[in-house]
Amino acid sequence: MEKPRLDKWLWQARLFKTRMLAAAGCRAGRVRLNGGRVKPSRSLEQNDLLAIRREGYVQQLRVVGFSTRRGPAKEAAMLYEETEETETARLDAAARHKAGTARAPAPAGRPDKRQRRNIRKSLGKG
Repeated sequence: MEKPRLDKWLWQARLFKTRMLAAAGCRAGRVRLNGGRVKPSRSLEQNDLLAIRREGYVQQLRVVGFSTRRGPAKEAAMLYEETEETETARLDAAARHKAGTARAPAPAGRPDKRQRRNIRKSLGKG
């Protein structure tokens, strides 16, 4: 099996929603391969170390396998191994995010006509 491009592998492993976002992440420096910046067209090797900067933590992965298609999440999770410290950091970030959104009160419903007018006025659109 030939070695895939980095952006394609990131997409197949479901680490990015689209291949275009994976390539943009590489160009922006959010993805590092073996400690250095990398272009999206770089070929991956087995046991390469990836560091992906996420919101609130850095996800560190070891490339375990390759795929010919973007399969289901269980299949995609078999393409990489996540380090233990990264897994705990990811779970902590998810818990912080959930705790932050839990404090926001849910709206009672859709605003009526008067409330919509007031919203537009406060935004300077009416």
